[in-house]
This record gives sequence, structure tokens and C-alpha cells, in this order.
Amino acid sequence: MKNFSIVPTDDELASVPRDLRFYRVNNDAPTVLTGDQIDRFNRDGYVAPLPIYSDSEISGIRSYFDDLLARVTAAGGNSYSISSAHLKYGPVYDILKDPRIVDCVSDLLGENVIGWGSHFFCKMPHDGKSVAWHQDASYWPLSPSKAVTVWLAIDDADEENACMRFIAGSHHVGHLTYRPSDSAEHNVLNQTIDNPEQYGSVVYNPLPAGSASIHSDLLLHGSKANDSDRRRCALTLRYCSADVHAALDWNQKGVQVRGTDPSGHWSNLARPAES
Repeated sequence: MKNFSIVPTDDELASVPRDLRFYRVNNDAPTVLTGDQIDRFNRDGYVAPLPIYSDSEISGIRSYFDDLLARVTAAGGNSYSISSAHLKYGPVYDILKDPRIVDCVSDLLGENVIGWGSHFFCKMPHDGKSVAWHQDASYWPLSPSKAVTVWLAIDDADEENACMRFIAGSHHVGHLTYRPSDSAEHNVLNQTIDNPEQYGSVVYNPLPAGSASIHSDLLLHGSKANDSDRRRCALTLRYCSADVHAALDWNQKGVQVRGTDPSGHWSNLARPAES
């Protein structure tokens, strides 16, 4: 299978026709989210906090990640390199398909939902790395822009240990021009959007472990470096409506998590055996 941990180049993405505009959620009868939460997503581009796992459940997930991280680092990886994890690790596949998460996503994306991405973003204490202001859609060969990220807190995340930040309402601006990040930024990713405050207000997204937020793929977001003595780990889960087309073979990593895939475009991979 293709190495999906490699981000497409700008030239590759430029070759993909993409409809990068925000599609407003029209759902008068949500299953889990409230009408106010739907309105907030449409207005601000995100909804939070969403309680998902109990303290004991997230403690078990944290223990699993601790072991996984030890294995990955022993093999030469690092705390940011566990990407497309649902393609390799059965427990991450299970989280991607968890009905408690998918119920929330389905209220935003509709009855047919594909889960296609899973990436641990683990900021170790004092690791010096930030995540520059960016839009997820800039990295993804998907069209139309009916996709969201679920940010599941594995550890407590607050301003002290570099919780995520949003530019509320920036998803309405459309796809923004970015520049390549320079080395002085110590960016985990490779894109930076400058002067983000011109697009809206900065909002911090503190989350207790076991809770989640969901944001639009067009929402500007990022996080500062973790200068605290505490770790800050999250699992990002990516979902899209089943009518979204994925170029560059990214449909191969899709899993049908709700409803059907009428076009048969997504691979609907089976659960991997590895733990």
C-alpha cells in the first residue's frame, strides 16, 4: 500500500481539481448534537467540548498509546510520526469507528460517512515544536470540502501545555494562501498562514482527556510549543461525506463508518490485526 504518511507536494495538489468552499450544515433533527452546536459549527467552524470517553476508558487508551509510542520510537520514529494509524493498528481503527464519535460527525456530514485519517499529535514536555496556523484542506486531495477533523484529547489539554487554537469564523473565507514554513518556526507541519487575526478572533480550545472537538477542514487553527512539564497528546481523526472524491489514491485508506458509499469510491478497508 502507498505510504500515506507522506504529505502530497504542492505540485501534486495543484493537479487535483478541488471545490474548497464551506458547505453549511442543514440538519433540523440532529441525533447527538444540539441545534445550538450545529449553529456554532456553521458560524464559528467548530464545536467543543464533546464528552466521548469516561476517565477509565481514556486511561486505557492512554496506556495503549504509551506502549505504541515506545514501540514506534524504538523503531526510529517520534511522537508525531504515527500517521494513518488506523491502517496498521486495530485499536485505532476501532476508535475511528466508535459510534459515539461517528454519531457527532454524522450530524455534521450526513448519513453516509467515511473515516479516512488518524494521526497522533503528541507534544512532549519542552519539545519546542509548534503547529503553525493552517487549514487542513490545504494538505488533502479531497473535493468537495465536506470534511472535518475530530481532535480527541488523550491527555488534558490547556493553554499551559499548548492546547489547540482556532480562528473563529475563518472557514467562511475559503482556501487561503500559505507560505512554506521556515526552520525558525520549528513547525511540526510545513505550511504557515500569516496574520491570521485578520480572518477572525483567536479562540483557545482547552479539552479534558476523553473529550473532543470537531472542526471544519477550512478552519484556521494551530498550537503553540509545549513549554510545560506535562505532555499533550491528541488523536486526530479525519472524516468526510461519502460523496467526496479522493485523488492520489487516498480513497485506499477510507473506512465506511456510517451508512453506505453509493459510488463505491472508498476502499472500506478491513480492521488490521496488529495491535
